[in-house]
Amino acid sequence: MRKPRERVELCELCANALGPGHQHLLELDQRRVACACDPCAILFPGSSQQRYKRILRDVVRLHDFAMDDQEWESLLIPINLAYFVQNSATGRVIAQYPSPGGAMESLLDLESWEVIVERNPVLKNFEPDVEALLVNRIGSGAPSFNEIGRDGGERAPRYYRAPIDQCFRLVGIIRTNWRGLSGGVEVWKEIDAFFGQLDQLSEVGFA
Repeated sequence: MRKPRERVELCELCANALGPGHQHLLELDQRRVACACDPCAILFPGSSQQRYKRILRDVVRLHDFAMDDQEWESLLIPINLAYFVQNSATGRVIAQYPSPGGAMESLLDLESWEVIVERNPVLKNFEPDVEALLVNRIGSGAPSFNEIGRDGGERAPRYYRAPIDQCFRLVGIIRTNWRGLSGGVEVWKEIDAFFGQLDQLSEVGFA
């Protein structure tokens, strides 16, 4: 009996076969991630105004990031997990958070956001569209996603300078693994594993 052939991922621009560590591009109009080989990816630098923009691969945990509970609440994010990215087309910072139905967008109080930027100048250096501030405040302060069945221990908030494809991956993890009203045990294991991987990537610098 023949073994099923392994699926080979292809570059979406030139159709060459890709390895597991291939690069990603962001299709700006659709806000969609496209897979690319190295020769194609370098055609779209970070400052590109073309159809695609290369997604930077560096992951940095921002250990000195400053945001107190009041500042977080002023952003009006309904859960304790979100990412913030500068949209070059609109010139605004967009706040999005994962949900069982996919990514949800939250209107951002720009005045409150500017206060946070002034306290954290590193935010001014993020590449628009492809780098995001990823915030994980699960386990600190008010519960997120009806955190039933978790260990209940207090956790310090975690902040990352993250490629946008990692943020999209987190959305996919939650959408795929969510069960019932509280999500179920499996989704929380996957979320914890995701942030554990981000911590490891931040030590080496890139995904």
